[in-house]
Amino acid sequence: MKTDKRTIRRTPLILTAFFLLLLLTGINLGEPTRVLEQAKSICLACIGIG
Repeated sequence: MKTDKRTIRRTPLILTAFFLLLLLTGINLGEPTRVLEQAKSICLACIGIG
């Protein structure tokens, strides 16, 4: 039973490209800004200011 090395090596490349596409989509939708805003409000609530 012989395995195809090209299929094994191609899979990580395809997955990496897919995750980079998802990352860029999230950045274009403004998700980093939203996450930072929520983190700031949670931190202020934890110390009793917000």
